[in-house]
Amino acid sequence: MTPDERETLLAIAKDAVAATVGNRPLPPPPPLTPALEAAGAAFVTLRCEGDLRGCIGHTEAREPLWKCVQDMAAAASERDSRFTPVAPHELPRLTIGISVLTPMRPARAEEVEVGRHGLYLRLGRATGLLLPQVAVEWGWDRAEFLRQTCRKAGLAPDAFLDPRCECFVFEADVFGAE
Repeated sequence: MTPDERETLLAIAKDAVAATVGNRPLPPPPPLTPALEAAGAAFVTLRCEGDLRGCIGHTEAREPLWKCVQDMAAAASERDSRFTPVAPHELPRLTIGISVLTPMRPARAEEVEVGRHGLYLRLGRATGLLLPQVAVEWGWDRAEFLRQTCRKAGLAPDAFLDPRCECFVFEADVFGAE
């Protein structure tokens, strides 16, 4: 992804958050490159003065990358069940992070590389996902990253050791703006 494409996605996300918070329709995108028109998967993370305020995304590329970013920015601002919707007075203090994901691939727990891989675990109906930057931000090693992903799924911390637990990894191009 080029610096200009990153800036375009950040502008799309910012406009989507502002429109959603202001109860306005999502704006049309600016002119787009073929890379932004191609199908892509992404997460959008909102922070207010450093504190997590919303994070929602898609793990599969089902729509153009720009549209995924736009929709996930809107969703992060109002539909993350962990938080109340973003209020208009918060907009000047928000920072936006975007993680453009590679396709997931199956992996064994010992193959997980902190700082490189995001993690998705599934055991029965329980699923948990953590982006690659989360383990780095918290200073976790591989085992703690696996345990925390299990916890996010609502599983016992050592559920990743269960042979029925499916482990997938992915990488992400992570960027953001104030």
